[in-house]
Amino acid sequence: MAQPAITPAPLAPPPVAKLPARAVLPWAAFFGLLMLVLLYFVGAEQGALSVFSGENVHEWVHDGRHLLGFPCH
Repeated sequence: MAQPAITPAPLAPPPVAKLPARAVLPWAAFFGLLMLVLLYFVGAEQGALSVFSGENVHEWVHDGRHLLGFPCH
């Protein structure tokens, strides 16, 4: 059996960049609020809880509503 003349050095793990919580928290709050607004429009924007009159929002999110399991008919 032939052995290599030079043995490869073990690879060092890549440096891990740590983000401070103060930098992440505002973005997490923003995206959390955005997700709640989107969930409202997909799940509850019709009938008595409607913010906009008419069926326009309902028609725009109709397929997403069925995909997520919300009843609408």
